[in-house]
Amino acid sequence: MADVPTPYDDDIDDGEGLVAKGRAGDNAAPLTISEISQMLKRTVEERFGFVRLRGELSGVKRAASGHFYCALKDEGAVLDGVMWRGNAERLPFRPEDGLEVVATGKLTTYPGRSKYQIVIDRMELAGEGALLALLEKTKARLAAEGLFSPERKRPPPYLPRTIGVVTSPTGAVIRDILHRLADRFPSRVIVWPVLVQGQGAAEQVAGAVRGFSALPAGHPDRPDLVIVARGGGSIEDLWSFNEEVVVRAIAECSIPTISAVGHETDTTLADFAADRRAPTPTAAAEMAVPVRAELVATLKDFGARKERAILRPVQLGRERLEARVQRLPAPEALLQPPAQALDEAAERLRRGLMDRAAQGRERLGQLRLSPSVLERGLRDATRALAGQRLIPALVERPLAERRERLAALARLADTLHPDRPLERGYVRVVAPDGRTLTDKADAAKEPALTLKFRDGDLAVSTGSTPPPAAPRRPRSTGTPPRQDDLFG
Repeated sequence: MADVPTPYDDDIDDGEGLVAKGRAGDNAAPLTISEISQMLKRTVEERFGFVRLRGELSGVKRAASGHFYCALKDEGAVLDGVMWRGNAERLPFRPEDGLEVVATGKLTTYPGRSKYQIVIDRMELAGEGALLALLEKTKARLAAEGLFSPERKRPPPYLPRTIGVVTSPTGAVIRDILHRLADRFPSRVIVWPVLVQGQGAAEQVAGAVRGFSALPAGHPDRPDLVIVARGGGSIEDLWSFNEEVVVRAIAECSIPTISAVGHETDTTLADFAADRRAPTPTAAAEMAVPVRAELVATLKDFGARKERAILRPVQLGRERLEARVQRLPAPEALLQPPAQALDEAAERLRRGLMDRAAQGRERLGQLRLSPSVLERGLRDATRALAGQRLIPALVERPLAERRERLAALARLADTLHPDRPLERGYVRVVAPDGRTLTDKADAAKEPALTLKFRDGDLAVSTGSTPPPAAPRRPRSTGTPPRQDDLFG
């Protein structure tokens, strides 16, 4: 009879088993999910460390942490993208769904969801057509809020004594404005120097307009009129004056404003928000003052040159510092995955709270009140009340406590009675109207006083008027002594 193999035999075949075991010649240990995810992350980042992608924005969302999330898509594929807060704050435009952009960054993976994405360092609009489309969207949105309404327009002052100019301090625009003002009417000009294009220009222009508007009435530097000016250029050069922050600052300004951005054919959203639009900066100066005067204006730039000379060492030091910083690893790279995980956890928490509230509403909707339920509750409460017993001690104990407190108050009142010190030899001085006197000056004003002793009262005179007649006593053989004045 042939031997039947059992599960305990040594010569089992090499097929699938219940417990994983190494096989002959196999020296590859199994990898964990985290290990293979990190290997994929390093491979993708080394291979695609710098890419430029062109696509349409979709699902644009800015998290509470300041990070920017979106998706880039074309007709055949979609790629998730993320821009960290530091780079998102430097974007020169407001991203919206449907805009075609060119994104620069690196590809990486996010192990938490087993997907790859692009970490965007810089984002630009893909051509002038996309820029114009964004301009029309922004214009329609701000117009719907009423920022361009004619009812908001205010006439400029007829003769402003102080004019505030928001522009570049080194360009030809400020020279044209000062020259025209000097020719037409001598006026005090306060220049708030700003960048007129490039990164940070919109924030500087908006900050300058708000700075002029925030000066209190009566301040010596508060202008009567504000001119926002810039020379001509392409739509990209003038884009800072199409930014929403600039438009809102001009619309909210408490001082009448004139927009003089570009040449006659150039139009920006700042022109619609301002109280007046000038075709050129020179025309803005002509609008500002009504009378032409024969004066020669000389522009001096020594202050600006001094400022540049002072700032030059600082700029060189900043460049050297930035060169050294670039050699250091970016600390943000270590916080990127936790930051993204935190954003996802916050989103899950929000959804969980909403689901919990929905479940509670559903359970509440299932509850039904009927007369039988109310009657059953009333019967239960009646039986519970009938089962309660009133113990006399529960009533007597509070009465005893209140009786003790009342006796203590009576003893305290007796101790504090004003006649109690009379037993120890003191005398209480009482005015005719019954008042107890404690000051000599008050007693001297009274014609008569009563001295209260332990065993009786004694009427005395203060000397101002004779005291009331005392009861007549039997005459004595001797002359009674005269009573002295108590207050001499």
